[in-house]
Amino acid sequence: MKRAIVVVLDGCGAGATPDAAAFGDPHGPATLRHVSEAVGGLDCPNLAACGFLAAAGYPPAATAHFGRLRPLSMGKDSVTGHWEMMGAVVTEPFPTYPDGFPPELIEAFVRAIGTEVLGNKPASGTAIIAELGEEHLRTGHPIVYTSGDSVFQIAAHEEIIPIERLYDMCETARELCVAPHNVQRVIARPFEGKPGHFERTTRRKDYPLTPPPNLVDAIGDVRGVGVVPELFAGRGFQVTPRTQSNAEHEVALLEAMAAQDARFIFANFEDFDMLYGHRSNPDGFAECLEEFDHTLARIQAALLPEDLLILTADHGNDPTDASTDHTREYVPLAVIGLPPQARGDEDGLSVVGDLVRTHLGV
Repeated sequence: MKRAIVVVLDGCGAGATPDAAAFGDPHGPATLRHVSEAVGGLDCPNLAACGFLAAAGYPPAATAHFGRLRPLSMGKDSVTGHWEMMGAVVTEPFPTYPDGFPPELIEAFVRAIGTEVLGNKPASGTAIIAELGEEHLRTGHPIVYTSGDSVFQIAAHEEIIPIERLYDMCETARELCVAPHNVQRVIARPFEGKPGHFERTTRRKDYPLTPPPNLVDAIGDVRGVGVVPELFAGRGFQVTPRTQSNAEHEVALLEAMAAQDARFIFANFEDFDMLYGHRSNPDGFAECLEEFDHTLARIQAALLPEDLLILTADHGNDPTDASTDHTREYVPLAVIGLPPQARGDEDGLSVVGDLVRTHLGV
């Protein structure tokens, strides 16, 4: 059975796009290159050999099939990135809220959940929990916040608002977030701990808008790893447990490859973005890349003769810039299972889906 395996290294951008300034990134972001420069070089021989690090100045092996893809969607986030890979280009930007959500949306949400909320402003998730966590413990009010992306995030201590109640609140927010406030994603952000020592738990859950028709629908019975099934509202994916870290994603991906029960495996490894890009930590980002390089060796060892492995990213998240938000960048493309080729720069993340479609004969 021919199989296609797409592995997304979340946030691993490959250099500023020509329209980066229009997306709030006039400073020339270049996630992989700037991370490498910040730490004096990366020890990632497998990522370098396949061409994934070519945008960071690393020469690929002569056998590499690689290039860069320019995003076309009006967004720089995981939803627009993954949808575009599967052929669904987002032509109208989703709303963002640099001054917080409007009163009519918050008031409707408060009425629906029966309690006031804290926050209602753009913020880093860890920062707003540190700022408002103690008040949340005292009042029991959930913390609502957004970011540079189109997201409605709800944070709550698991001992104050049980996880199922938090998920219910997110489903309520999802029902309320319709045009003109059709926020792209509602996200549950549970945490635990005490003031000064709060930590987010691994039971995050995403509630995106319903995706348009895409390649996942055409293939069906897709095996998803990490957040990927949630980004597509589960449609077209096998029902599997959600994994929450790169270590868990590796286990799930290798299990999926060994099971041989799906001809398309679609995985997202988000620690680069979530733990280091959003926290402006190039050292941690570099360590994460070096750890993933060992993961890549194990993935390659598990490949079957007719497998096609595609490594790419969904957007940038340069940890060396002044912002903690995503960055508008090209994304790397490295393909293992095709003849050597330096593809150069191409338009559209849908190149990923085209490679999958061709390989599977869809």
